[in-house]
Amino acid sequence: MRDGDHHGLQASETPVDGSNLRILIVHTRWNLPIVKALVEGAQKTMIEVNNVKPENIVVESVPGAYELPFAAHKLIEVSKVRAADGANDLMGSVNLLDGLNLNSPKPASTPAAGASPAASKSKKAFDAVICIGVLIKGSTMHFEYICEAVTQGIMRVGLDTGIPVVFGVLTCLTEEQALNRAGMDGKGHNHGEDWGTGAVEMALLNTRQF
Repeated sequence: MRDGDHHGLQASETPVDGSNLRILIVHTRWNLPIVKALVEGAQKTMIEVNNVKPENIVVESVPGAYELPFAAHKLIEVSKVRAADGANDLMGSVNLLDGLNLNSPKPASTPAAGASPAASKSKKAFDAVICIGVLIKGSTMHFEYICEAVTQGIMRVGLDTGIPVVFGVLTCLTEEQALNRAGMDGKGHNHGEDWGTGAVEMALLNTRQF
């Protein structure tokens, strides 16, 4: 497929209503300008197209792509515990590296200035996760190792937790390809939009009564 082409996600034949969903986005801080555009694309689509409430989209960051699977797994499990405890703030004051005892509820953190009241937020666990990052090939094998590890790791998180996890990691040969796939070059398509819709669809599939 040429860089300027987009043969992406086709619209679902059934309504995709995410108004009752809670979605987590975990993104890297490597190549942050490109990552930020992808995150914003996912948020915009979920809110404006899929009816997800802005206050029910939680965004967390990690240093790099290798850390995405761990963070996603940890935050999914924490949200399940918070939901079971009936906490207003599912994240509480979680520190990914603090050895959290999941059997002990954490106190809810103080909402940021301008944030919606906690009572208006969903109190249930995350229904889906989007892992977003940008890997650009360099001159060593590092790229190949990280791509393989991250791909397998993100897949495992979804299978192990039973929560859909969308693979939103661009694996590009050049920066130009990454800019194109984030819709930043004036020609390409922002793939974050597809990931946002994909997360909502998979969350609804996961809760569907068959």
